[in-house]
Amino acid sequence: MGWLVWLSSADYRSQFRANVAQAGLPFKAARPAIAEAGRFVGELPKLWMRPRLQSCLDNVRVEGRAHASQAFALGQGVIFVAPHCGSFELGTQAVAELFGPVTALYRPARKAWLAQLEAMARDRHQLSMVTPSLGGIRQMHKALKANQCVAMLTDQVPPDGWGMWAPYFGRPAYTMTLAARLALQSGAVLLPISCERLPKGRGYFLKIWPAITGLEGGEKPSLLQVVTRINQAIEAIVLSQPGQYLWGYARYKTPREETA
Repeated sequence: MGWLVWLSSADYRSQFRANVAQAGLPFKAARPAIAEAGRFVGELPKLWMRPRLQSCLDNVRVEGRAHASQAFALGQGVIFVAPHCGSFELGTQAVAELFGPVTALYRPARKAWLAQLEAMARDRHQLSMVTPSLGGIRQMHKALKANQCVAMLTDQVPPDGWGMWAPYFGRPAYTMTLAARLALQSGAVLLPISCERLPKGRGYFLKIWPAITGLEGGEKPSLLQVVTRINQAIEAIVLSQPGQYLWGYARYKTPREETA
């Protein structure tokens, strides 16, 4: 499926190659991501349609639990941040099962039937999905205050007014500020995670990376500084598994205006 999309869309190929070059990588390093995009779509039916209370961890290897334990021990909540890399859909479900309850941010699909399917499929035990709205932000603040966790994919272009221009692989990209704002306001720990798809169907590798530092004690950093640090953490994850990133996404586009 991934290769069919690659062969059928010149725009997709151009965007893919441009983003890989911007990251300073040879095309060969990112080439496996063409097929991995198809694998991501292929695994969605099982992830979305399995029984609500059935565990998703049977074939998931987890590393870095100590980072999460240390973060929760501070008592101010945890914000998991991740890129569109590997099986990010499974990653959210796995985090909910390991450290839930989790309040996760998502943007509903524009097509009504798909938005309804997403809402049904993502209604999981210990996992609450919220939209980027005032109500959703209030729910995230409430979760962090209770020393629970929030999860979001921070490498997507937010609507106009919900982000700021910050460096991403050496080029300004309009980047969401919500994770940074929540961390600055609540004192929550920013914890990067990744969920790598292992070769030949051998399962998945969920890695909890070290916390993003520089927010604790002393003078608080600026919003731009925190957003930049989040982008740097996302870059490190992408560079660790370039063959699984969604390189075809228009990461450097101008944000669209949010409609009512």
